[in-house]
Amino acid sequence: MRQTANFRPVGLASMGLGHYAVINSVWDAARTLLHDWPVDDGEDYLEAVKSCLDAIIGDLPPDEVRASFIRAAQEAGIAVIEAAD
Repeated sequence: MRQTANFRPVGLASMGLGHYAVINSVWDAARTLLHDWPVDDGEDYLEAVKSCLDAIIGDLPPDEVRASFIRAAQEAGIAVIEAAD
């Protein structure tokens, strides 16, 4: 895996009643997709899971995982909260 697996934080709201999560690494994204995601299908969901695996073996930069993770959240109807730069 690349020397850093971190990316700019992504906030998620409504992962469950009153739940909020901040995801800022490939590992957090993978864990969230596989254990906490409300649906386990959808094109963007599957692409996000694949992106995590690709990043873990070093074939994809973390920022690309972040982008696919955000698309999967939008597909699932999860509110994405991004901090201003």
